[in-house]
Amino acid sequence: MAHALATGGELVNALLDGLSWLADGDNWSGPTGVGTRLVEHLWITLLSMVIACAVALPVGLWLGHLGRGGALAINISNVGRAVPTFAILAILYMTPLGLSMWTTVIALVLFAIPPILTNAYVGMREVDRDAVEAARGMGMAGGQLLRGVELPLAIPMIMGGIRLATVQVVATATLAAVISGPGLGRIITSGFNRQDVPELVGGAIMVGALALAVEGLMALLQRAVDPMRRAGRRASRPDRDQGMPLVQEEVVGSA
Repeated sequence: MAHALATGGELVNALLDGLSWLADGDNWSGPTGVGTRLVEHLWITLLSMVIACAVALPVGLWLGHLGRGGALAINISNVGRAVPTFAILAILYMTPLGLSMWTTVIALVLFAIPPILTNAYVGMREVDRDAVEAARGMGMAGGQLLRGVELPLAIPMIMGGIRLATVQVVATATLAAVISGPGLGRIITSGFNRQDVPELVGGAIMVGALALAVEGLMALLQRAVDPMRRAGRRASRPDRDQGMPLVQEEVVGSA
């Protein structure tokens, strides 16, 4: 029991030391300061997510719209999830990319694609078929049906995949420091190499705080872009013209 209490006390002291290290303005300035590393971390996260979405979303949405080939695409993308990101970093490090930023970005893109692709496909396939048939009866077809009915109804599931991938990328990007890549992981490895516990713990606190902040922001974004929530808010307004509902709301209401 005494050992456990001592360990708990040491942990509290380490956390306090880490917070004190972060509170020191000198540690935030310069090319290796927390500010620079934070910007690097956010940049590689944003770049990786933009590329992953550009690759995975069109594939997932189109396969979900067609209803064919989705299982194969998901299984292939999940191969990337099965392979550890650290292993991908090591393999890419041995290529001509070497220590470039793109080594980290490519590894993070491969890590982010599976949840985005899977949720996009499943979201499209779970759209109420009655709503789809009602839209077809109104003359919608092809891309118009995808944009006007299927995509709005699938938005919550799609955003759930993007939200999950973003938080995972923020946390996993710290591994870039293993190959001297950019980001907050460099603070952790620097503290470890120099046996500087306050710096090591401070870097870990920053990564955890950033992941929680991103999770909160993505949750708000997911709610904000959900067209069904916006339609519900419009329907609750007393001054709304009930005699002229939107086409999309007619389709949803017919489900």
